[in-house]
Amino acid sequence: MTRLLRDRRGAFGAFVLLVVMLCALFAPLLTNGNPAAQRDIVATRFVPPLSSDVRGEFHALGTDRFGRDVWTRLVYGARVSLGVGAVAVLVSLILGVLIGAVAGFWRGPLAVTLLGITDFALAVPRVVLLLLLAALWQPSTVLVVAVLGLTGWMSVARLVHGEVRALAARPFVEGARAIGAHRLRLLGSHILPNALTPVIVAAALGVGNAITLEAGLSYFGLGVQPPTPSWGNMIASGRDVLVNAPWVAAAPGVALVLVVVACTLLGDALRDVLDPSKQLP
Repeated sequence: MTRLLRDRRGAFGAFVLLVVMLCALFAPLLTNGNPAAQRDIVATRFVPPLSSDVRGEFHALGTDRFGRDVWTRLVYGARVSLGVGAVAVLVSLILGVLIGAVAGFWRGPLAVTLLGITDFALAVPRVVLLLLLAALWQPSTVLVVAVLGLTGWMSVARLVHGEVRALAARPFVEGARAIGAHRLRLLGSHILPNALTPVIVAAALGVGNAITLEAGLSYFGLGVQPPTPSWGNMIASGRDVLVNAPWVAAAPGVALVLVVVACTLLGDALRDVLDPSKQLP
């Protein structure tokens, strides 16, 4: 952790993600508003940032076309966007680690079948598959998590497969096998813990990618549905008023860019910190 925080990329990424997560967790303490509340729409719509409406309520980031406070929707939307990204990546990691580990440790028809399924899934453009799956069922938060998780495990499976195959031939694994260790014990206790370094890096990078994809689906109306706020549907709601009220789309857009950049920088820093060749004196 110390080496990670010494890296400016890792420190910046961790700081941004920590601030955003704290804002999402403590949203009720940071704002008194309701993200879906609509009062006098005509009187409160499109209030500029750092201004008060006719009721005297201050709006740090202004209001949207329905008079809803953008800051309130932003912090509550962070819960949805970060939650969807984290859970989707968790689903991808579980599937990818299981499939990659089995395919790398057990040879034969099972491994060939699993790798064939993985290669076929990798050959299908993910965005097209996301749009197809999202269009077949009623859009919802659960569907977005499921779709992102079920279309993001392939690269993780390939990473784990390569690491497991390489580690299975190492002397410490051969030694454990020689003293009679069970195959499941070999895989769970000796191989997988040493194969998770690229998985951790992939997880950090995958969260940013999942948040971007969720925002894209919500932007096209295939993701999280209004009035539940997410950064994607907030950007979509402001696309028609970019000239008159640019803050409606700019606030969630800037937040989205910051989080994705933070995830990317944190992933790059983790890759360098966890690389054994860079830990030598």
